[in-house]
Amino acid sequence: MAATAERFDAVVIGAGAGGMCALSRLAEAGFKPLLLESLDRLGGRAATEEIDGFKVNIGAIALEQGGVFEETFTQAGLPLDIRVPEPPSAFYLDGKVVDVSRGGWGMLLGGLTKQAARILDTFAEARTGNLPDGRQSTEEWLSGFTKNETVHALFRNLCAAIFACNADELPARSFLTYFTRKGAFKRFGFCPRGTGGLWEDLARAARAKGADIRLSAPVERIEIAEGRVRGLVARRNGQEIRIESPIVISDVGPKHTLALAGADHFPAAYREQVTTRLKPAANIVINFASPELFLTAPGLVTFGKTRRLCNMANLTAVCPELAPAGWNLYVAYAVPKPALGNFDAEREIEEGLADLREQFAGFAKAKILSVRVMRDDWPAQRSCAGYDMARETGVEGLWCVGDAVKADSNGGTQACAETAKLVVEQIVAARGRKTG
Repeated sequence: MAATAERFDAVVIGAGAGGMCALSRLAEAGFKPLLLESLDRLGGRAATEEIDGFKVNIGAIALEQGGVFEETFTQAGLPLDIRVPEPPSAFYLDGKVVDVSRGGWGMLLGGLTKQAARILDTFAEARTGNLPDGRQSTEEWLSGFTKNETVHALFRNLCAAIFACNADELPARSFLTYFTRKGAFKRFGFCPRGTGGLWEDLARAARAKGADIRLSAPVERIEIAEGRVRGLVARRNGQEIRIESPIVISDVGPKHTLALAGADHFPAAYREQVTTRLKPAANIVINFASPELFLTAPGLVTFGKTRRLCNMANLTAVCPELAPAGWNLYVAYAVPKPALGNFDAEREIEEGLADLREQFAGFAKAKILSVRVMRDDWPAQRSCAGYDMARETGVEGLWCVGDAVKADSNGGTQACAETAKLVVEQIVAARGRKTG
């Protein structure tokens, strides 16, 4: 690279959940890292924008306590600025909120199907590691116990809410692993400044430790020679930026990482996996507001029988700062059919809106703030659970983090934070801490 290139210990591409957590952990480990983000804001698909005085989250809203995500903030000396609703989650069945926070799966299924005990036995077996193989879908697995339409609707909407896919698209192994061995969104909250507020906190702490963050700075290419990463070239304010670094962590997904570096630099097996294994998962995010209180539940509710609507939150129940006085701010998620393939976006949006009109009589008068279809290169998940790739790329010094390289059957910002932890731990183990 040119002699005038800047030098950093590590470079992070992308300011999504995985990238921000990686930056924070690198800075805490004593590295001098640089983060480059093509957009003018932090957070990627978990950012916040202001619309008509409302703080509207682009994608993720539920931020988990007690795991790797919170650990990242604790390590940086930061409080996790979230408010935890009580109960954190519930179900919305036949126009009523059903709180199962104490009774759990037994309470939920017991009143719906005679086969509840058999299903619960399978959950117990899953906790011991007895799991279906990766070929059986959640719908196929559930059909072995019950044909009850309400139960199938609930499981479909749980798959949609957590994994942004349908029950016939998600491996049963991933579903059972998540709900028996992962956090399963048992304790989570919402940030009163919008999800983007937390990334600002991490950015401030990382800068105090020597990190550099540059927005509106798209990376044009990653430079590789002799099987190892050498740095990259980006652009900012019309000027080319050349960076030398032995470590590059990409939070833009394996597909885009491959394109930035050039496919010929990667092993053939890695190239094939990028082409054949990744299955981006889609959803539709509907942000709306109303003076009318549609939901009394303060957390996330999962629906029963719907067309596409899977879950919804009344954010102002615990974070009134997100909306002007007198308004309730809601976010609803609808997952298309199929979620892992092509679909008619206009038709799928209308199906989701039809669900909202059916569930809430006053929805026709609600103020629609945004309807965002997350798919293709800007999906809800860069790869559905069960179809993730390795964080290693086959190129020395080049890593991926984020929701296409998740640990088995994980989901949400927690999963992205975990990928960052695993990658930075491997880097520190190989290279040592840079300072003290």
